[in-house]
Amino acid sequence: MSAKILMVTGDYTEDYETMVPFQTLLACGHEVHAVCPGKKAGEQVATSIHDFEGAQTYSEKRGHNFTLNASFEDIEPAAYDALVIPGGRAPEYLRLDGKVLDLVRHFFDANKPVAAICHGAQLLAAAGVLKDRQCSAYPACRPEVELAGGHYADIAIDGAVTDGNLVTAPAWPAHPAWLKQFMAVLAAQSEGVNQAA
Repeated sequence: MSAKILMVTGDYTEDYETMVPFQTLLACGHEVHAVCPGKKAGEQVATSIHDFEGAQTYSEKRGHNFTLNASFEDIEPAAYDALVIPGGRAPEYLRLDGKVLDLVRHFFDANKPVAAICHGAQLLAAAGVLKDRQCSAYPACRPEVELAGGHYADIAIDGAVTDGNLVTAPAWPAHPAWLKQFMAVLAAQSEGVNQAA
């Protein structure tokens, strides 16, 4: 069963954490709309490539341009089955947008699947949806997860954790585990909806 998935992103989103799930979910038959506040379908966001090269934190290089395929102002969160939040630097300013925070809260209030990776936890923390939830993220986001009342999942960089409708991971090396767990939550949600119908 295919799902209608919303991806909220912005400039300097992490390249792999945006492109890979977007293309993977499309390839698996899901409908994915990528949006950014203040931008329309057909416009682009800049991406950055974060890599682990032996320094105390990741390095950053300019990535590809990513073309949005829907307009933020036109979306109705209730029309979507799930939400994807990539990492990178975009979440640090997206969390200042009240409409984005309301959008994130909608998916939690409706118990819809949410996948967040890396710095995407900054958006979850700002939306106030992490209380008593297990949440993985890039290790530098641990204080934000904990200050928001969440339980930081200190897992391997290629691991992921599922807590109810929430699937999180520390960074792009976790794509296989993160996407597998997210698609399992999507399938379970779809089965639940079909059984209720």
